[in-house]
Amino acid sequence: MRIEVAAVTLANAPALAAAGAAALAAGDCEFDFGAVSRADSSAVALLLDWQRSAQAAGRSLRLVNLPPAVIELADLYGVAPLLGLAPVAPHPAGHHPQP
Repeated sequence: MRIEVAAVTLANAPALAAAGAAALAAGDCEFDFGAVSRADSSAVALLLDWQRSAQAAGRSLRLVNLPPAVIELADLYGVAPLLGLAPVAPHPAGHHPQP
């Protein structure tokens, strides 16, 4: 499923959750975030929800083109390994990315 929004936020997370659930039910386990340029912590919650659903169905979730901010948030929250994401390299002292 290609995520066709520029931003994943609390405002559109419920609709995206439903669309993702439908995609997973149809057997589509690849989620492409190529169109997404901004995301808040709602994106991490979505990924965890879709991961649980995929695992319950005996499938593997595949995440493509995740924005760096989403990977950094998942790493910050300690859930990157649950999503199969590699940890983010440490940032130089005093530099913190803006999600």
